[in-house]
Amino acid sequence: MLACFYIGALPESATSIMGDVSKQLSWSMPPEKVCDKLKSKDAQICELKYDKPLDWSKIDLKKMRVKELKNILNEWGEDCKGCTEKSEFVKRIEELKPKFVKEEL
Repeated sequence: MLACFYIGALPESATSIMGDVSKQLSWSMPPEKVCDKLKSKDAQICELKYDKPLDWSKIDLKKMRVKELKNILNEWGEDCKGCTEKSEFVKRIEELKPKFVKEEL
C-alpha cells in the first residue's frame, strides 16, 4: 500500500508517477534502473524497502531473533499473549504455521 501512495496510485497521493513507473517496468527494466531514472521526479521512490519473503523450507525459527519472530506473528495478524521467552514465540509460530504457510510438494 505504501508503494501505491508513493507512485500516485491512490487518490490521496501527493504526486503521480505511476505512468512513468509502469512504462519502465513494462520494458523489463530492472528496478534499480527505474529508480535511477525516476529519482529526479520523486526521490522517495528509491527509499522503499521490502522484507524478503521467508523460505519456510530452510528457515530455523530457533536461530531467529525475537523481533523477527514478532514480525512474523504481526504479518499474520496474530499475537502471542503472555509470551516472554523466545521458545514461547517459536512454539506459537509452529502452532500457526499450518494455517499460514502453504508447503510446496
